[in-house]
Amino acid sequence: MGHGKLKKFAENETFRCLLQPDASAILDKEPGSRELRLRDHAIKGNWGKEMFANDNPIVVELGCGKGDYTIALALRNPGVNYIGVDIKGARLWKGAKYATENALPNVAFLRTRIEFIDAFFGSGEVSEIWLTFSDPQLRGSENARLSSPLFLERYRRFLKPGGTVHLKTDSRYLFEYTRAVAEVNKLEVYTCETDVYAHAERVPEVVTQVQTFYEKMFLDMGLPITYLAFGIGHEGPYAFPGEAFDHEKWLEAEGPRRSFSHQPSKRG
Repeated sequence: MGHGKLKKFAENETFRCLLQPDASAILDKEPGSRELRLRDHAIKGNWGKEMFANDNPIVVELGCGKGDYTIALALRNPGVNYIGVDIKGARLWKGAKYATENALPNVAFLRTRIEFIDAFFGSGEVSEIWLTFSDPQLRGSENARLSSPLFLERYRRFLKPGGTVHLKTDSRYLFEYTRAVAEVNKLEVYTCETDVYAHAERVPEVVTQVQTFYEKMFLDMGLPITYLAFGIGHEGPYAFPGEAFDHEKWLEAEGPRRSFSHQPSKRG
């Protein structure tokens, strides 16, 4: 590990706005078993009190990378609290350092695996979720997509009734997959746009006015940016899209550019 990363990790420990729980804080072994179970972290249900010292709405960005989108949203809306979540400490360092040096009271970051997300947020604690340029998992497990039924079930445990999930992505594959999930589960779709910069009047201003570093690179490459906003109010288990999503069609439409835009070292 390079000295640069070690320095960042050491500095991360000094940032009050960055929560980096040890795995032992949220994982227990089942009695008499080798299986691990997820247990609640102390911050769950207490972000307003413990981190922000207010009861303003909370918005979470999952897979926030370096935190530039989280920071930009927070600067734009000082009456809303924003929490960026990512597993990479070296990435989170940039956002946490900026928030600290600029004394931003409405920004926090959480270093954890997104699979563990519902250990950190209580029922109704979050008003909105942003999925910005998430890995579309083209060859991976469907359950690993952040808009899969498995993840929607997790979000339902802490998203307020009537809360919104925002998907902003350069991946048409992930966009169409998410749209199919919404369709088969009869989820309410608020906005659905396949090229937000060609039709800026159809999307909320924040979608085009707040950009990540790599989003700007995608735009320079001529790649359209898609946006889907939807609710997750649903009775019972969420269904998988099955034949409602044409995997081969949208995989072919994705093209070779995925090898650039979704390399782990190139996230926004």
